[in-house]
Amino acid sequence: MDVPLWLALLVVGFLGIKLIRPPWWLIAVLLLGGYLIADSILAPAVDTVVK
Repeated sequence: MDVPLWLALLVVGFLGIKLIRPPWWLIAVLLLGGYLIADSILAPAVDTVVK
């Protein structure tokens, strides 16, 4: 079964918010930080750590 990445992330994010209930500012910081790091010069370093 092939699931699109955006759908998997949406489901995991929704379940994480419902089960763990983190503060909204933490979610915003993580999303914005991930977006900014993905388009920076740190992206190759993060990619090697994640793999």
